[in-house]
Amino acid sequence: MPGNSFGNAFRITTFGESHGTAVGVIIDGVIPGVALSDEDIQVEMNRRKPGQSAVTTPRNESDRVSIVSGIFEGKTTGTPLTVILYNKDANPSAYTNIKDFYRPGHADFTYHQKYGIRDYRGSGRASGRETAGRVAAGAVAKKILAAQGIVITAYTLEAAGIRCESIDTSIIEDNPMRAADPAAAWKMTEKVTELSEKGDSAGGIVECIISGVPAGLGEPVFDKMDADLSKAVMSLGGVKGIEFGAGFSAAKMLGSEHNDWMDRRGFRTNNAGGVLGGITTGQDIVFRIAVKPTSSIEHPQQTVDIHGDETEIITTGRHDPCLTPRIVPVVESMSALVIIDHILRHRAQNSL
Repeated sequence: MPGNSFGNAFRITTFGESHGTAVGVIIDGVIPGVALSDEDIQVEMNRRKPGQSAVTTPRNESDRVSIVSGIFEGKTTGTPLTVILYNKDANPSAYTNIKDFYRPGHADFTYHQKYGIRDYRGSGRASGRETAGRVAAGAVAKKILAAQGIVITAYTLEAAGIRCESIDTSIIEDNPMRAADPAAAWKMTEKVTELSEKGDSAGGIVECIISGVPAGLGEPVFDKMDADLSKAVMSLGGVKGIEFGAGFSAAKMLGSEHNDWMDRRGFRTNNAGGVLGGITTGQDIVFRIAVKPTSSIEHPQQTVDIHGDETEIITTGRHDPCLTPRIVPVVESMSALVIIDHILRHRAQNSL
C-alpha cells in the first residue's frame, strides 16, 4: 500500500506538494467531543512555519489553518477531521534551470527511479513542507494528551558541532535555534549564519522528552513503543539516526552499569529511555535523533542529469541552513501521534 498514512487507531493521511495548491492532513480516529478550534492547531503551525529567523528559510507562508470537516459547534464529531493549508508563496520557477538534474542529498534520483516521473518544484512530496500536515494532526493529538497530563518537549541539543552544556526547557522558544542552553544557542546561531553566508549548511541533534506516559503502553513484539517512535521520526526527511536513553553509549557500558535498578520508589536510573521490552515503564521516554545538514546548498556540487551526463549543480532558492529549529515541533507531533495511537489501542484491548 502507498506509504502516505500513519497510525492504527489514530490514523493520519497527509497530502500535497511543496509548490502545489495546498498541503494538509486527514485524521481518522479522533475522539468525539473534544473542544477544538483553528487556533489550537495554529499555535503549533506557527512554530513550524518558514520565515521565522535568519536560520530558517525566508519562504513566507502564513500557514493559516482551515478545518473543513470533523468539527461541529466547536467540538470533534468522531468523523474524519480534515485540515488544509494553502500554499501562498510558492516559487517553482526557482527550480526550472535544474529540473533535469539530480540534486545531491535529495530524493530526486530515487523518486525518478520509483515512479518514472517526479515533481521537481522544491522536491514536491519529498519536501519538508509535507510535514505541515503532520504538525496539524500532532496539534490535535497533543491537546488530547495534555488533558491526560502527558507533555512532549523537544529541543536542539546540538547544531553545527556546538552542544548544549546545560538544559533549561523554559528558554527553547526564546531563541531561533530552539536550543535549551542560551549560551550554546547564541553560538549555534552565529555558526549556522556563517555557514549559510558561505552557501553551506549544518546538521544537529534533537532530543525529545515525553513525560507523564503511564506504564504499560506498547506492544511486546512488532509494535514496540520505541520501534513505533523510531518509525515515526525516521519517516521525517533529514533524520538519519535515533537512540533511546543511554543509546549508543550502552555499547561501552557493563550490564551492571546499564541496567536500571529498582527500589520501592521505582527505577533509580533511566538508561532504557522509558521503554523495556517495547512497553513503557512510566518514566520519561527520552530519545535523540541525528539530523543531517540541509541538502539544498549554494555550494557547487558534482552530479548527473536525467540522461546520465555529468554536470555541476548549485541549488539556489529558499532553504533552511539548519533543519533542527523547525524539525523540533515536527518531532513533538510525530511523538504525540504514536502515544495517542497506543493509548487508544491499549484501551481497546484492556477495557470492557
